[in-house]
Amino acid sequence: MQGSIAIDHTPSVQYLLRIGDTCLILAQRISEWSGHAPILEEDIAMSNMALDLIGQARAVLTRAGQLEGRGHDEDQLAFLRDERDYRNLTLAELPRGDFAFTVVRNAMAATLLRLLWERLAESSDAELAGIAGKAVKEARYHQQHAADWLVRLGDGTDESRRRVVRALDELWLYVPELFESDAVDEAAAAAGLGPRWADLKTAWSADMRAMLDEATLAEPKEAAFRSTGKHGVHSEHMGFILAEMQYLQRAYPGGVW
Repeated sequence: MQGSIAIDHTPSVQYLLRIGDTCLILAQRISEWSGHAPILEEDIAMSNMALDLIGQARAVLTRAGQLEGRGHDEDQLAFLRDERDYRNLTLAELPRGDFAFTVVRNAMAATLLRLLWERLAESSDAELAGIAGKAVKEARYHQQHAADWLVRLGDGTDESRRRVVRALDELWLYVPELFESDAVDEAAAAAGLGPRWADLKTAWSADMRAMLDEATLAEPKEAAFRSTGKHGVHSEHMGFILAEMQYLQRAYPGGVW
């Protein structure tokens, strides 16, 4: 069984891991809809969005490995870290839930990623800026797709509205983590690598409010609860998703088809 790798804790590497890991774990959750979506078109759409996110994760983790300088490629960073070394948002690792839950989570995450990629297109790191230039186009589609479904569910039947309201109440607990700044953010901003995530909050809130207004939904109040996935302290769900993700690489190190 393949052992875990140790990762570098310099701010630039940690900043990139937060982005790459969020894309990677969210892709795993979205991919769980393959073969299970409510209609065939959505089955294909969800699978394609998951592939977009995996592509983004691969690119960012590859760059993180290069900056780290320990010879780790994207596969090693994706599959050979311990749970505490992942830096994804807790929002991304929550179980798939029903379709309304996925729509709300996708709307929240895609809005954040779109804003982040837009800013990263101006990064002082030319490689990261190039990744962002492609990724932002995908994030815009993901955001619009989720926004369209949010309106259909929120302004649809009593049942669809009930489910989307429940999803909003559950997921809004994790909003504060999106915009908490720390030394990693400050170092990235100072070096021009990328923005503080807190700097995206005003635009994110405006975009989400516009979507919710169109769907005739009320924005939940911010709770006192604080999740900590960006710091490597995850929910109880993270271990299960990693066990599934990592099994093949751990059991057959370096295996190829």
